[in-house]
Amino acid sequence: MPRFFVGQEAIAADTVTLTGENARHLSLSLRARVGDVVTVCDRQGTVYTCKVQSMDGKSAVCAVLSCEAADTEPPYEAVLCQAIPKGDKMDLIVQKAVELGVSRILPFESENCVARVRADARDRKTARWRKIAEQAAGQCGRGRVPTVEFPVAFEEMLTALPTGKRLLCYERGGAPLAAALSGVEPGQRVSVMIGPEGGFAAQEAERAMGAGWEPVTLGKRILRCETAPLYVLGALSFLFEK
Repeated sequence: MPRFFVGQEAIAADTVTLTGENARHLSLSLRARVGDVVTVCDRQGTVYTCKVQSMDGKSAVCAVLSCEAADTEPPYEAVLCQAIPKGDKMDLIVQKAVELGVSRILPFESENCVARVRADARDRKTARWRKIAEQAAGQCGRGRVPTVEFPVAFEEMLTALPTGKRLLCYERGGAPLAAALSGVEPGQRVSVMIGPEGGFAAQEAERAMGAGWEPVTLGKRILRCETAPLYVLGALSFLFEK
């Protein structure tokens, strides 16, 4: 069943109105007709089952048949702090992290980052990642669209998440991931920091640990920067989504 995400302003007492890209996708790509049933989410975890009442290509009015809390959201808050990789690897990371239940993605620039986000490309790249996140959320049946933040510097990222479990995935050693996750309670925030292709500079790791980030290892093999976040998010899902 097609799934669309809308803001609260699109939802009335008994109708939901799709506009813009949502309306165009419904009419042109999906070739929907009056009477078809669609799923609409309010981005905050409420799912509406709706029937198309009218449409003209620019907007579509849908009658609400039922609404309920989404049952596809994980019982924890996973935050991914990801050093910006080169090429289009970030596109893949965002897409798969959303599928695996991430709540928030915070890209950052690290000392060893090969790629840098130019000031004039910051808005464009962030908009692209947000669109990928929304598309992935719709494809996998999420009830929320995870937040993708604007890229920040390493130091700003360190203090952006002052509470919850904070894990520094560090190739030079730390506690096993399973041990680090053993004390996590359902509903708790778990933040995961992943470095760039060249790994963290030693001083960055020291600053992170000094700020309360716990170093963890992801096994005996060195994982690529696009593999590591999916490994951790998959482990969280395995442990807590039952």
